[in-house]
Amino acid sequence: MLDRAVRSQAWLDPVAVSIQKAVGAAYEALGPPGPSIKNVMHGTTALGHPLHPALTDVPVGAWTVGVLADWLFVATGRVPAVAGDLALAIGVAGGIVAALTGYTDFHETDGHQRRTAMVHGLTMTFVLAVEIVSLMVRLGVPELRPFAIGLSTLAWLIVVFGAYVGGHLTFGIGTAVNHNAFFEGPMDYVKVGTREDFREGEMRRVEAQGLPVVILRRDGLLRAIGAVCAHAGGPLEEGKLDGDVVTCPWHYSRFRFGDGKVVGGPATFDQPLLVVRERGGIVEVKLPNPLK
Repeated sequence: MLDRAVRSQAWLDPVAVSIQKAVGAAYEALGPPGPSIKNVMHGTTALGHPLHPALTDVPVGAWTVGVLADWLFVATGRVPAVAGDLALAIGVAGGIVAALTGYTDFHETDGHQRRTAMVHGLTMTFVLAVEIVSLMVRLGVPELRPFAIGLSTLAWLIVVFGAYVGGHLTFGIGTAVNHNAFFEGPMDYVKVGTREDFREGEMRRVEAQGLPVVILRRDGLLRAIGAVCAHAGGPLEEGKLDGDVVTCPWHYSRFRFGDGKVVGGPATFDQPLLVVRERGGIVEVKLPNPLK
């Protein structure tokens, strides 16, 4: 039902494109440090794992504690009013950082995924704005505390919907999921071609026991990594090659053939690395370790 509703909202596309352009312009305005900061915000260099989902627990948890503290204060007076204020402030601080990482990830979405992410982003941004207003009222106009508590309670109820949409992005659509997670791949050597199939400086896609693999011959030696970009499933063999680093043609994640490591986001997961050997003109590959 959510997917059907989102697909019918065509107005989301121009809004999303405008926001994506603003996010891109903001990182470009940072100059040379921009790409490195963007990698940190994706989680590429900070965790080797998406950063946004890890951060969202902070504001959601803090706002939940804040609502409980507020209503215990109202109902019993045994919890000091400052407890709710402090939890709200922690949630706002965490929410700002979570929003920055979320909009950074949003910059590399498109299609239905982008529309759904837009619903999630707008919902959580609205929640953050309401929580900021609630905090300002508490600090600036203490006599309006009941109104501020009402705002925080309303915002918390909306958070439930926003979190549901965010969860659907991951579990329903596959955003930020490692797109190599469900491949098996060979643990013993399997044939993928002959020496003549792999020319110097060219990338070629093959399949090794169900695992898509891209092979590169560089300085006479063969190197192989998974051909499906971990970020969104892009075909790496169609990407741009710079030395032994390939750039995905879809969202420009960069991976190193030597070890499969991601060296530039938005991807956060490494590519599967394969061992290559040539015997009697036959090229064979295998995984050095299981993917899971």
